[in-house]
Amino acid sequence: MRYKLNTLENGLKLLTIPMPGVESVTVLVMVGVGSRYEEKKINGLSHFLEHMAFKGTQKRPSAFDIASLIDGIGGEFNAFTSKDHTGYYVKAAKKHLSLLVDVLSDMLLHSKFDPLEIEKEKGVIIEEINMYEDIPMRKIGDLYENLLYGDTKLGRDIAGIKEVIKSVKREDFISYMDRFYGPVNTVVAIAGGIPLKGDTLKGTVEKYLGGWKNKKVEKPEFFKENQTTPAFHLTFKDTQQAHLCLGVRSFPLLHPGRYASGVLTNILGGGMSSRLFIEVRERRGLAYYVRANDERYIDVGNFVVQAGVDVARIDDAIKVILDELRKIKNAKIDKKELNKAKENMKGKLILELEDSRSVAALFATSKVIEDKILTPLEIMQKVDSITIEDLQKTAGEIFQQSQLNLAIIGPYKDDERFRKLLRV
Repeated sequence: MRYKLNTLENGLKLLTIPMPGVESVTVLVMVGVGSRYEEKKINGLSHFLEHMAFKGTQKRPSAFDIASLIDGIGGEFNAFTSKDHTGYYVKAAKKHLSLLVDVLSDMLLHSKFDPLEIEKEKGVIIEEINMYEDIPMRKIGDLYENLLYGDTKLGRDIAGIKEVIKSVKREDFISYMDRFYGPVNTVVAIAGGIPLKGDTLKGTVEKYLGGWKNKKVEKPEFFKENQTTPAFHLTFKDTQQAHLCLGVRSFPLLHPGRYASGVLTNILGGGMSSRLFIEVRERRGLAYYVRANDERYIDVGNFVVQAGVDVARIDDAIKVILDELRKIKNAKIDKKELNKAKENMKGKLILELEDSRSVAALFATSKVIEDKILTPLEIMQKVDSITIEDLQKTAGEIFQQSQLNLAIIGPYKDDERFRKLLRV
């Protein structure tokens, strides 16, 4: 898949990824800032700002004006906030490309931050936080990362703290954007059926965003890991199903072992034929869902198994998960299983490439977070290069008892009961 990268005079990066035969186009504006940049007194502001971008601009004064415009062309629009980046996108028929650039740049540079809209949106976000609190499957991931990273910028929830949300004022948004938003850490990714020639497309983006003044933006604080013993967190909740996250510290984003840890993650919990799914769900019926993930940031990473399990048999589920980590660490992985994991990972990537939004996000995230771009072909080549020896080395490095972490939401009050199980 070919792409072109241009840098405007103000430092803004423009990524274009043509997808022949595709009739839609996605314009994605991604900024290299998220919740890990926030002091505690503004925790949740990155996410709140994402909401406010759709609440009106000088040119389009209300949320209705923006929504009706996109609805009127059959488009879709949304935004997302992570710990290290924020994205805003519109997807529509390719003939509307110039309009999409216009709308997104208008929201980025000219949002009103109307105090009345801010007050109304506070209630929406607080209800969103309440919703997450009532969904243990969603909340357990936040608790797990808080266990890993503590009460730090990286360890706090993206959605924020209710007390902070209630206190936010218009000036907070203005100050936040001044500190963290600038052309230098922003990428505009356009993917799909691109009807304009290269110079014309660049000129369109320059028309709307070329006047954005370049400036320095603040950088995040790096997290320093110093775990020496297993860690545990328990949240009591009278639930019918217990939810757990069990994992270890892993490799950061740019570590050479990232692809090996990705393959290990796939073998353990990447699908319905993965080791954990077969052992925990199919053979023992201990869980409804079980999966593994390898989360990576620029400075740290973590591998985690998440499961929703029978409250009466949670001890058995934890023991089985730990046993699978022990097995993959101590026993040689079969070549057939390795090849299956590789094909699974490549196949999932290929499916993502059929959607212009996914393509825009793939390229933009790579540029914003890593400051380089790996094409899908290059990613697949990296996956293909992983050997059984790479997996053994990686498993030996990360699956260490001192690095174990377990977070649980369920109807339990006995911490020691679970701490005793943390051996690998």
